[in-house]
Amino acid sequence: MILFDIGNSTVDCYQEGKVWSLTHAQFKDFSTKEKSYYICVNEAMSQYLKSKSHYIDLEPYFEFDTIYQGMGIDRIAACCTIGDGMIVDAGSAITIDIMSGGVHLGGFILPGIMAYERCYKSISPRLDVPINPSIALDALPQRTSDAISYGVIKPIIMILEATCKDKKIFFTGGDGKFFSKYFKNAVFDRTLIFRGMLQTLKHSKLEE
Repeated sequence: MILFDIGNSTVDCYQEGKVWSLTHAQFKDFSTKEKSYYICVNEAMSQYLKSKSHYIDLEPYFEFDTIYQGMGIDRIAACCTIGDGMIVDAGSAITIDIMSGGVHLGGFILPGIMAYERCYKSISPRLDVPINPSIALDALPQRTSDAISYGVIKPIIMILEATCKDKKIFFTGGDGKFFSKYFKNAVFDRTLIFRGMLQTLKHSKLEE
């Protein structure tokens, strides 16, 4: 059995504890006739999978307590595994959700690091520089490339700090490990969404 978390730009895959990533094109070329379960936030990929009978959409089987409208299934899957704490999925977008007593209190969305890079590039070719994850945040930058990295990373960290207060933070996603190093009360778990999918599989008894 393989699990797939299909995002807007990549597909994360899970099998027996192993996690790997594919592009959408690579996923379409991925050869398996094994029964597989997926969640998907990309409409084009959802349409593609409707004709694949051995791929089963897990979204209808999730039960989740929230009044939030339009919450992505990837966020729901991650939150399902956490009773209390802040969940940060740092991928193409950075989603932040708060759980308390098993109830979803709400959340918000920030652009991901690559989205910030595209934003700066659209302003001026001179601002077309990669984000430096090793930028020092304890002193003001003295060159443009560092100023961009500082201007992206520090505000993200500050809003996460202001939101989490004394809560434990659970990071996942491609940039989750990077952001987790800034917080003492942080846990990085690349399998967080898949654990939510496995939990739903168990409760739905689809595998019986």
